[in-house]
Amino acid sequence: MSEEITANELGERLRLARESAKVTQAAAGEALEVARTTIVAIEQGQRRPRLDELQRFAALYGVSVNNLMRREAVQIDLKPRFRRTAEADADVEAAADLLTVLVQAELELENLLGVRRARNDPPERPLLPGNVAVQAEQDAAELRQWLGIGMAPIHDIMSVLELQLGARVFVRRLPAKISGLYAYDERAGACIMLNAAHPRNRRAQTGAHELGHFTSARRSPDALHAKSPESSREERYAIAFARAFLTPARAVMTMFKEITAGATQLTRRHIILLAHAFGVSREALVRRLEELDLAKVGTWDWFMHNGGITDEQERQVLGEAVGTDAAQADAGRPVSMRLTLLVGEAWAKGLLSEGQIARLLKLDRIEVRELIDAYEDEGVGRSDAPRLIG
Repeated sequence: MSEEITANELGERLRLARESAKVTQAAAGEALEVARTTIVAIEQGQRRPRLDELQRFAALYGVSVNNLMRREAVQIDLKPRFRRTAEADADVEAAADLLTVLVQAELELENLLGVRRARNDPPERPLLPGNVAVQAEQDAAELRQWLGIGMAPIHDIMSVLELQLGARVFVRRLPAKISGLYAYDERAGACIMLNAAHPRNRRAQTGAHELGHFTSARRSPDALHAKSPESSREERYAIAFARAFLTPARAVMTMFKEITAGATQLTRRHIILLAHAFGVSREALVRRLEELDLAKVGTWDWFMHNGGITDEQERQVLGEAVGTDAAQADAGRPVSMRLTLLVGEAWAKGLLSEGQIARLLKLDRIEVRELIDAYEDEGVGRSDAPRLIG
């Protein structure tokens, strides 16, 4: 076993395991036949549990003693954060549970492999008194400049979130009513999950929305779903931020002028081309045009009452430029491609057994074997395989 963890670290792991198992301190004390104050003292690191107590804790919380004690093991539970900020919703809680599993597994695998993930948290911009939409527009423009994007369209929000900011982003299949989740953890950084069942342009909007929360209310989790309230200042800020970040006013005005040059009417073709250029939905694009006084309020409703703007019409205008959605394909895997690679490396180096991988990722042995087989099919471990330099 690696270096023993401290009483404070062990207490924190026990607290997270208890909360994840939905066991109160009083119930834990009753089950272990100790006072609630003893549970409090252990969780606060004031008293280290004996081995027999640790075994009983593990059995009660449904975890292994090894997972509680291993230096490389990671205990993170994001679910309680969402419970404190939203109405009880079984689907949202299940999604938060999945996000917890994915983040915890990624962190533990990185610890095992000695991988240090680069993070580049953007400057935090707490909400100020006044119009939050105006602040969101300014903050989005400043973040674009800070990232070196300028006014250019963002064709891949995932790259911005993952590669430029170092956020942990997962695209998984969720119930249709859930668009995405966001939470911040001091060890993991920003953690975001987007719904693979939604179109790519809608995921882009959700990703930018969660980036708004990351920018303004970093430590307040967000679950964006059908019943999400839009009345709070935080939510109105995130909505406005996403719009401004993906479709900057100046860039939209400039491109609108170029695309509609010589035209006397706004057509479906104009909207399709503009929406594709900025990687947003057709509705989001028209609503932005209305907001910037480039189209009359009610323009989107007019199109909807007159046959709409269909996917088939988009294919006729864009042809092969529509492209495939790689993230949706990756979401068909049991876990993401990046996690698959980390799992394969940990297994190839003998750091984790198949059983440990199954417990870490909450998968069955068959799914784990398929992950390992896919990794081995790449020829990893062969003496004649290409090697990284350095």
